[in-house]
Amino acid sequence: MSWFQRTDKGIKTSTKDKMDAPEGLWYKTPSGSIIHMRELKANAYVCPEDGYHVRIGSKEYFEILFDNNEFKELDASLSSGDPLNFVDSKPYPKRLKKVQEKTKLVDACRTAVGKMNQLEVVVACMDFSFIGGSMGSVVGEKISRAIDHALKHKIPFIMISKSGGARMMEAGYSLMQMAKTSAKLHLLSEAKVPYISYLTDPTTGGVTASYAMLGDFNISEPGALIGFAGPRVIRETIGRDLPEGFQSAEFVLEHGFLDFIVDRRHVKSKLSSLLKMLK
Repeated sequence: MSWFQRTDKGIKTSTKDKMDAPEGLWYKTPSGSIIHMRELKANAYVCPEDGYHVRIGSKEYFEILFDNNEFKELDASLSSGDPLNFVDSKPYPKRLKKVQEKTKLVDACRTAVGKMNQLEVVVACMDFSFIGGSMGSVVGEKISRAIDHALKHKIPFIMISKSGGARMMEAGYSLMQMAKTSAKLHLLSEAKVPYISYLTDPTTGGVTASYAMLGDFNISEPGALIGFAGPRVIRETIGRDLPEGFQSAEFVLEHGFLDFIVDRRHVKSKLSSLLKMLK
């Protein structure tokens, strides 16, 4: 029997016979372009039709940057405590455990050392899927330790930022990470060890106000949202309308806060060339 029946109203397919594509097989960009996930992964998670950069995490960035995806992870087991006994809808430790189980991550940042086009580098990468990539005490500590490793071995440090800002559940402890990481980066600068800050979508809040904008070179992906406070907060504070796209990477570049924008498909070669030039 045919798998469909033709009626006066057109072709009618029974529900049990419909052929649905498996979840996660295709990806649709905001502009409507559709791409197979296999092709998207092979293209560094950038849609070839419209150049849309899909949000990815540390796992994917490490695959893109490290040669043969070979690296040694640093401080992999470092996990947040609950210094303030924070309780909102649920106790902070319970929320951490739930997010850790869901994301298979320990916290919002991973650090690793490995080779990128045969150049040894230390890479720290934030994961937005872990409580919005929020900067807590563990994020600050892991970044600081990664900088110490780069300083000790005199190898370049690359920071990949993707964050909604400071982690409210750790309050002042979270805000202290801005000063701590900035101080560590000053030591890196004094030792003349290169630091490249790579901003991705979105990079906001205390992360933008600290290590994300302190690179020897500040670079970004196309279309990334970069800013401190959100547009609504800024509009209400200054009492005037804001320019269209004023927090986009392109606008930030135009006003001198970025050195250049790089397509993710070329970031490994660009970073390697830049570090070879500095060397």
